Amino acid sequence: MAHATAPAKLILCGEHAVVYGQPAIAVPLADLRASATVERGRPGVGLRLRAPDLGEIWDAGADEATPLSELARATADRLGLAGDLEITLRSDIPIASGMGSGAAIGTALVRALAAFAGRELAPAEVAAMVYESERGYHGTPSGIDNTVVAYERAIWYVRGEPPAIEPLRVAEPMRLVIGDTGVRSATRLPVAAVRERYDADPAAFEALFAAVGDVATRARAALAAAELILLGALLDENQALLEQIGVSSPELARLVAAARGAGALGAKLSGAGWGGVMLALVADGTAERVADALRAAGAARVLATTVAEG
Repeated sequence: MAHATAPAKLILCGEHAVVYGQPAIAVPLADLRASATVERGRPGVGLRLRAPDLGEIWDAGADEATPLSELARATADRLGLAGDLEITLRSDIPIASGMGSGAAIGTALVRALAAFAGRELAPAEVAAMVYESERGYHGTPSGIDNTVVAYERAIWYVRGEPPAIEPLRVAEPMRLVIGDTGVRSATRLPVAAVRERYDADPAAFEALFAAVGDVATRARAALAAAELILLGALLDENQALLEQIGVSSPELARLVAAARGAGALGAKLSGAGWGGVMLALVADGTAERVADALRAAGAARVLATTVAEG
């Protein structure tokens, strides 16, 4: 038997613009994880995937359409694993929430199969394998989810071939409160809508994306200098740009306003938008007040976490 886990993620700055060549900052959430367990299956079971949390069991060897099945087959083939295998997948990460649940499950799956084969794969190799699976879910993903989840540290990311990935200096731990709208929106839908708007007015959207990239650049400097008040203001600026891009929603706007009203240093949606989650940067002693405000504003789930450099 072999077992592996992978963290959730949040995009701190840079959503959507990162797809168009601008930088983004992403952070892992070490205390919110997905897991995979691999063991020998009964004779004749083939390559079977189990998701007890969803009440689902399926044959990955026969399922041609599911990206996760394709990832399981490709990984097993790459590692030279044959015979009857049973893979159990679990996750504490909300699905379709902007927290990288698909990338986390895929990464845990690849790591567990590697461990079962007695191999340890480099983060870059894991990220590349999971990216192919992400394409099946999201169409044209930026590549940031699979990267930050595989490396398990805060990163500066610029899309490319290969992508530019740098570890991020976080001079002072960040305290974040995360509010889940409870609204599920597949990443590919807002991503596709932004593409349509971009194609209709490239100049306007290039300017918006460049402004988002500038926010990410200034946020990187604020993180390195432990200027959390400035970082909070930059999160608010990023949210305003995302609203102009068209990926916020009434539910997200309500939670963002509630967090700011309760004393958050800054707040914004995180991820593709149209639902999912928002994040609020809070100072010491204000996390519970912000969390209570989010619940009162209708958050389906509230989480608090600390992001540090390591």
